Amino acid sequence: MISESALRMQESSQERRMMRRFDMRLPALIRLEGADEFQTETQNVSARGVFFYLDRAVATGSPVEVTLTFPPHITLTDAVRVRFTARVIRVESPSPSLRVGTAAMIENYEFLRSGGGPDFLSVLQTDWKAS
Repeated sequence: MISESALRMQESSQERRMMRRFDMRLPALIRLEGADEFQTETQNVSARGVFFYLDRAVATGSPVEVTLTFPPHITLTDAVRVRFTARVIRVESPSPSLRVGTAAMIENYEFLRSGGGPDFLSVLQTDWKAS
């Protein structure tokens, strides 16, 4: 039989995760306050958050800047880079490999231009003005 506190814990856990998570191993560049930068990969991604591993612990509440690259097999076009600011909401104990699991909630994001070609918004604006 499930205890009442266990049921409440399960419900609150489900409420925090209202967005569907996708298990995606994406290349990620993580920037912390100061000049600390880490190359890693995501474990999972949702519309509101991301989970990744770092080589050291980061304090809960810390701001982070994350740049992800979505490869062509996901976007069905060219690779797409997205940069966002996020806040660390959970830090897990180091795994046996001494990597620290880090969950961050996305606050703001922007799509980055790929080198050389026009960005999607510019193409839309040009097409709209021409019609």
